[in-house]
Amino acid sequence: MILKTEAIVLKTFDFRETSKIAVFFSRDYGKVKGVMKGIRKDSRKFGSSVDKFSVNDIVYYSHRNSDLHLISQCDLKEFFFPVRKDIKRSLAAQYILDLVDAMMPVEQQNQEVYQLMLDSLKSLEDIVDVNKLVHIFQIKILNYSGFKPHLDSCLICDKKILSKVRFSARLGGLICSQCQDNDASASSISPGTVASLLHIERNPWQGCLRLGLTAPVQKELKYILNNFLVFHLERQLKTARFVQ
Repeated sequence: MILKTEAIVLKTFDFRETSKIAVFFSRDYGKVKGVMKGIRKDSRKFGSSVDKFSVNDIVYYSHRNSDLHLISQCDLKEFFFPVRKDIKRSLAAQYILDLVDAMMPVEQQNQEVYQLMLDSLKSLEDIVDVNKLVHIFQIKILNYSGFKPHLDSCLICDKKILSKVRFSARLGGLICSQCQDNDASASSISPGTVASLLHIERNPWQGCLRLGLTAPVQKELKYILNNFLVFHLERQLKTARFVQ
């Protein structure tokens, strides 16, 4: 079966003497892995050099019995040059790729995540607060990928939280003061940080970028989100230490 879609390059590596294997996250088919035969021998064979986080139109032959397909065409659409020439923006883009690669299953369509990646990469070209963008991306991909933390009430007793609250990475959300013995490792979280998490979950990308995040709120978000991701991914992404 021949399939065509728009896709963002997550990573590439050499394959045999003349070819490359590329991993894309596509608009229509999710994460797709394919071999590009002869690209290292003749780069003109494809209309793209398959650089990380570039956007491409790809055509590939889908194999029924393998997740490694044959890429027959790959044409560059967007390169995001301003991101590439700035080290902090480039590292943030690499973290976004790594997080998508770690969280998303093979060949499962998720157009919300694809659009989130596009919005993030475009915003990285000129945004001032790169750290805020990373936090927004983390919150939204958790929401779109089914790992959304429970923030509306205490996840133990289901009562609305009106006073002190803690966040449990292990249990996956907020617990009230009366239930905090269920997870001694749960972290304190301020009402402002909870409100920011809920705002980002519920509002579109551009509205989230306009949200003001104070330094204390960003500090809490960094700690809570990173711990939550490490718990669910069961590992720390290498690029996480270079951003935020």
